[in-house]
This record gives sequence, structure tokens and C-alpha cells, in this order.
Amino acid sequence: MTTRRLTLWATAVAGALTIAAPAVAQQQNSLTIVREVDSDRYDPHRSTARSASEVLFMLADTLVSLDHDMVSIKPGLAESWSVSADGKVYTFKLRSDVQFCDGKKLTAADVVYSIKRWIDPATRSPVSWRAGPVDDIVAIDATTVEYRLKAPFSELLYQLTQSFAVVIDKANVEALGADYGVRGFNGTGPYCWVDWRPRNDMRMRRHDAYRWGPPIYENRGPAHIQEIVWRIVPEENTRLAAVLTGQSQATQYVPYSGLAQIRANRNLRVVENPAAFWTYFIGFKVDKAGVDDPAVRRAIVMAVDQEAISRDLNFGETEPAYSYIHQAATDWDKRNDPILIRTNVAEANRILDAAGWVRGADGFRSKNGQRLSPLVYGFTGSTWQKLMETVQGDLRKIGVDLRIQLFDATVAWGKMGTQEFDLFGMSYPYITAGDALNLYFRSTNIPTPNRMNWRNADTDRLLQTGSAAIADADRAAAYGQVLRQVHEAAVWIPLYHEPMKIAATNRLAPFKAHNIYGSGFYKGLDLRFVR
Repeated sequence: MTTRRLTLWATAVAGALTIAAPAVAQQQNSLTIVREVDSDRYDPHRSTARSASEVLFMLADTLVSLDHDMVSIKPGLAESWSVSADGKVYTFKLRSDVQFCDGKKLTAADVVYSIKRWIDPATRSPVSWRAGPVDDIVAIDATTVEYRLKAPFSELLYQLTQSFAVVIDKANVEALGADYGVRGFNGTGPYCWVDWRPRNDMRMRRHDAYRWGPPIYENRGPAHIQEIVWRIVPEENTRLAAVLTGQSQATQYVPYSGLAQIRANRNLRVVENPAAFWTYFIGFKVDKAGVDDPAVRRAIVMAVDQEAISRDLNFGETEPAYSYIHQAATDWDKRNDPILIRTNVAEANRILDAAGWVRGADGFRSKNGQRLSPLVYGFTGSTWQKLMETVQGDLRKIGVDLRIQLFDATVAWGKMGTQEFDLFGMSYPYITAGDALNLYFRSTNIPTPNRMNWRNADTDRLLQTGSAAIADADRAAAYGQVLRQVHEAAVWIPLYHEPMKIAATNRLAPFKAHNIYGSGFYKGLDLRFVR
């Protein structure tokens, strides 16, 4: 496309976007961020969507925070903390100057309520395991919280930096009931809830009283930007046009095809974070007929060309994935390298032939009257549609008829918790092997996020060993064994590792991209217009 044609196209698309934009997005000190999909809700304990975390990190705060290096734990609502010698008691000393958006003062009782709601079975949180093996959470006084564990949990502080661990307001939860995180949210963050129009936009305004931001920011509060609008734009060319024409001032959802154009544009820049692990994969429901055979799963994994996906579909902007976590992540075991499944279509066909799956006249395989035609669930939006169609094409080379069904994110998360499908598409952030493996492979996490129905007593034992390990070597050894188990069982089709890349206007001052749960803007306290 020529420069002139690109400009005309971008202007036309952006014009349509402007018509749909709320007036608040046009205000001088309002930042519009476009993204591909929405969340199903903004209840921190009930949503695992990155889109939920992006908003929740701005609406609320956690006891501790994570630095941009994705390793160092810094103060948050807790100005200090201590850990008992046996690793089972954490004592947090809270700041005394924190208040919610409605003006109510934060106390230790709010922290206790938030954690206990998170782990309450009635909440049905898919990520309650992240809180660790809790014995009790106690408010010693108004500014002191004692976090008691039944056993050591080596990643507790890291997990407490996540959006699932934000402190919430009990009165707000009870007032909204089933509409909590749908019609409102009262938090202590640098921004306050204005309104949410599902699949359209989320608007938030600055919390003017905010002064307690994490020390990773030069500006501890209040935020520089008065209002932030998160706008849903599923079509990738429309997102690109929004950035090129200034309708959106920042986004981490730029299509790979557009990054070169953005880098070449003197009014824009790409902000990257090398300390970022985000992996795309397709998981098997290992007890469903057809894909319940490890040999079949292995053949399917072998048929997918990860290198071509990163090179051709993603314009070389991603790294092909053959492992379930990036090899640079903490606790990766190099002994896993030789067992990783590589692309080999000829061998995949041989495996299926040997397993008795016979090609029919249409080229697809059947066995004992059963057609090898698994159903995969995924998200609407250009990213997953193109990715699924590419994998579908690869699987046809080995006689597998992959059926695709995509859902809007507002309903997809619910569909992913059912037993209706054979495979599912997902992507996820992590820092350590333990963070990734405990998320997906605990038996207690069935039906979600362990959507594979992976039940293995040895896996559970090793995950528990790794979680409770105090010595780094013991933790790495346990997680390394889990990785070998799931790699050899071909539980996933790993696709690619995606680095953090944010496109932003040069009207914004330079800022760092964060990667906590893939939420590049984190608190947004360093976002400010300079021209």
C-alpha cells in the first residue's frame, strides 16, 4: 500500500472511529487506549482476563508492588513487611494515608476482607490458589495485617502484586451484589470508575486524593492524566488507523503488520520491555475422545509450524514457542530442551498411521467410525481468528479436521469453563515456572484454568513441593519435573512467545512498559502529555 493510499485509508477508518467516540475522549487531558477485547467483568476474584487486570491495576492497589524488572518486590499499600523464620507468617504494616474513591479511609479490616473473599469457596475464584495455603488473615490493629500460612509459599509476595490481590471495599461489594465489577467498583487506585459499556469502552477519572503510588514511579500521585478511556476495537486495521491518526494515543494491541509503520512515523514510538513473558498456546482437553491419546496429541503438535507463524503471520515480531514457558523464565530446567516437540509433518503422519487413524476420500482421518475432527474454542478478534485458521491449515496436512468456534470475550471465559470443547486457545503472562505451572496444571484448578482436565497425583505433589520450597534449587528441581511430565504428554500446542510492545504518541512523555500480567501501563502514574 502506498503512503498516500495508507493515509487516505487511515483517515477514513479513523473518521468512523471518531463518530463513535464519546465526547470525553476528545478532551485535552484525556487518554484513549484501544484494545482488542473486553473483560467479562471487573471483579478481581472472578476474572482472569488481561483486560480486567489492565483496568483493575488503575482502579485499585495491592499490598506490595512489582518493579519494572519483574523481579524486585516494592512497597504498595504496605510500607513494610516481615517474614517469620519458618516462612509461614507475613506481617504487613499498612500506610495510614490511603483512602477509597468514595473518601473512606482504608484499614487492615479491608485487607482481611479482600483476601478472605478471594479464597472463600463461595466466591468460586479460579485463581484462589495464588493466595497460598492460607491458615488465617488477621487484623492486629488498624494498620497491621498478619498473613498466616499453613506451609511456606515461595511466591506469596509475587502473587500479592497481582490484580487478583487488590484491596476492595466490602460495602461496595455488598451494595452491588451480582453487579459488582459490572456497574461499579470502589477502589483505592489512581483512577476511579466512571462507567463501562461492555464491548465498547471503559471510562475512569483521576482519583485526586491519590498520593500512595508504588516507589517504582517518580510520580506517586495524583496521576497526570485526568481521564482514561479504554476502547474496544476488535478489527486490527482499525486499531492501527486509530494510532496512526491520533484517535488513540497509546495501545499494546498493535497488529504486528503495523509495527514497522509506527517505528517509521516521527510522531510515534514503540516502547518495549525485554523482561516480558507472554505465551500463546492451544490446549487439549486430554480426556476427550480422539485427543485423549498422547500419540494423537503429539502428532498434532508436530504438525504445527511455529516458525512460520512467527515469521509470516506475526511479521517476525514474536519468538516461536516449543516450550510451555520461555526458557529465560526463572526455574526453567534445561533438561527439558531435548524433549521439546519440533515441527515434523512426515513424522506426524507416520504416528497417526501407526495409531490406526485412516485417511478417507476427503483426506481426513477416522478410526472405528470416529472422525478426527476436534472442536477448538477461542476468542473473537483478528488475532485468534488468523491464528486458529493457520493452525487449521497445518492440521489438514496430517488429515485432522479442526473445527473452530470463536466467542466474544464477554462470554468466552464462561464457555472456557465447560466440557463442550476438545481444544481451547489461550495466552498468558508469567515470570517463573512455578507461576505458570501452578496456574494451569493443579488438579484443583479444574475446570478452569486447568481446562485440559489434567489430573495427575505426581504433578500435584511436585507442584506442592515447589511451592513450599525455601531453597531455590529444590523449587527448580520440582518444577523441572512437572515441565517434563506435561511436555512429554503433549498437553499443549505451544505457538509463540510475545514480547511487550506498546505503540504511543510522542505527545506522551517517555514511560516504561510494565509486564505485570501483561498490563503494560500498570498504574499509569508516569503517563503525561508534554505537547
